[in-house]
Amino acid sequence: MKTQCVASRSPFIFFIFLLCVICAVNGDYCKVNLCHNGGTCVTGLGEDPFFCICVEGFAGDTCNATENGPCSPNPCKNDGICEVIVNSRRGDTFNEYVCKCQPGFQGAHCQINVNDCDNQPCKNGGLCHDLDGDYTCNCPSPYVGKQCQHRCTSVLGMEEGGIVESQISASSVHSGILGLQHWGPALARLNNQGIVNAWSSAPQDRNPWIEINMQKKMRLTGIITQGASRMGTAEFVKAFKVASSFDGKTYFMYRADGQRKDRIFVGNTDNDGTKANMFDPPIVGQYIRIIPVVCRKACTLRMELVGCELNVHSSTISCNDALGMKSRLISDGQLTASSSFRTWGIDTFTWHPFYARLDKQGKTNAWAAANNNRSEWLQLDLEKPKRITGIITQGAKDFGVVQFVSAFKIAYSDDGLSWSIVKDQLTESDKIFQGNIDNNTYRKNTFEPPLFARYVRVLPWEWHERITLRLELLGCED
Repeated sequence: MKTQCVASRSPFIFFIFLLCVICAVNGDYCKVNLCHNGGTCVTGLGEDPFFCICVEGFAGDTCNATENGPCSPNPCKNDGICEVIVNSRRGDTFNEYVCKCQPGFQGAHCQINVNDCDNQPCKNGGLCHDLDGDYTCNCPSPYVGKQCQHRCTSVLGMEEGGIVESQISASSVHSGILGLQHWGPALARLNNQGIVNAWSSAPQDRNPWIEINMQKKMRLTGIITQGASRMGTAEFVKAFKVASSFDGKTYFMYRADGQRKDRIFVGNTDNDGTKANMFDPPIVGQYIRIIPVVCRKACTLRMELVGCELNVHSSTISCNDALGMKSRLISDGQLTASSSFRTWGIDTFTWHPFYARLDKQGKTNAWAAANNNRSEWLQLDLEKPKRITGIITQGAKDFGVVQFVSAFKIAYSDDGLSWSIVKDQLTESDKIFQGNIDNNTYRKNTFEPPLFARYVRVLPWEWHERITLRLELLGCED
């Protein structure tokens, strides 16, 4: 008895597709492709040997007809929303619609990217760069904030003692006068007085450094350096480099934007005068290491650090900005995932991680995992550490099937290798955030306290039908 596979448009089309694959073991797979306009042909045996899976905008048995209505396919660009204003037609011509544009776009079809820099939003000499529906300001040090509106110029405690001795360490210490004088790192305070009043490295130390542990992640916008006098001889650091670290293990040498070489800062010219250097862009880190490159007589240093806490002016700044998923400030290359689902196993219908943008439109308009289990994840690389205060999540539909993530965890990292999971402050166990209840409604969760990280991972914990996600991160540069 010969088994037949008949094309069908029923809701069980996926089951029929699998049956067709089984039936087609002894047949040809669409030897003659009868599907038009890019449609995908799926074949079986019997009187109706094939059916067509049509791309967006086309319909019919062979994908030779356009879908009904002026909004199919969507004529609006840049995720604009098409709305029918008169539900009438003349023949097969439709023209009664309007495009509701996303912020930052305009035109009849939302095809024009508004230059958000025209209004000069960046203050204090910040350079504005227009993005899709957004802008960013490159702020000159010491200014910070979305519009470079805040100064980050507090002295951080070397001179006044706010930074205590246990926070300061060095590669070596010079011991003079038969070992009775110790020029230790705790003495490296700006304008420190006395006969022994600075840090100085040992003469045999060929790679000297002094380091301050700020005890939490800080934003540093500058450093003030000073030499000292020993036995009447002026000693000072003439040039130095700077490195920073989040964990005291992995260090990053400071480099100017776009430069491959380490930045060399010009230091002092005498033992008592001060020299200020600004970090542009600012340094974000917990450990700050000063590395002398050229010294006079000896590498002898007094100093002060300039900067601010990451939540500077938090009482007046709203750190609740969209960080760039919807506006595409976060590029496709910054989004990765454990896997990606393909509807019916077809590449055209792959639910890539870079589709996981809030309110994205189209038939494949979200990230979906290939497997429904708790080992799946979606990752965002923000390219530099940012303050993250919340997340908005959204589900999606796959050919009419409602799918969403109903509960999830959040992991974060500075290097993409070592991860921490957000904890519940009361139970100290992994916090499980409540997700969505349908395919389209927003669900907002806040992080208290805020996260500060470069990498963020969403770890699905519960889901409906399939792990499917669109999202936006909330936070600020501060």
